[in-house]
Amino acid sequence: MKKIGILALQGAVREHVQMLEALSCEAVLVKHVKDLAELDALILPGGESTTMRKLLNRYELLAPISVLAQQGLPMFGTCAGLILLAKEVIDYEPHLGVMDVVVERNSYGRQVDSFEIKLDIPTIGDAISAVFIRAPHIVSVGKGIEILAQYDGKIVLARDGHLLGCSFHPELTTDSRILEYFVTSMV
Repeated sequence: MKKIGILALQGAVREHVQMLEALSCEAVLVKHVKDLAELDALILPGGESTTMRKLLNRYELLAPISVLAQQGLPMFGTCAGLILLAKEVIDYEPHLGVMDVVVERNSYGRQVDSFEIKLDIPTIGDAISAVFIRAPHIVSVGKGIEILAQYDGKIVLARDGHLLGCSFHPELTTDSRILEYFVTSMV
């Protein structure tokens, strides 16, 4: 059974736990450095990136997670998690800075501008549900980054080797194909 950690400081934690358990994975809530031991992968959920950064600093998780990413631990960042992974964030300082992408925060407007669409993602499947809530988008990617999905001319899903970054919230739907792709193809 694959042991997948979920950063559990703030954000859509419960939804990831439910999806992982449905995929026969062991979900581990990561709140302290000791919780990072013996993980097969780590999910950085959606939430509020500035708040998450403050909590990462408070619980002294920022550097250990960055080191694990540099050592090749598979990581999946959704929405705010993508912002945490990005090497560069427009008009803001990077957080973990491990994924070779440039991200712009709040690309699709405010909370009231949230929406759900269906995306066709060639490597994963057709008509995949995607919930955008104050979502970022990937402005540009480094060499070797695989762009998996775009919406309205903006990159919304990309892979950088063992790192997967997603602008939207697949965990807020009943469609587990993106998480299944992460678990089966990257972990």
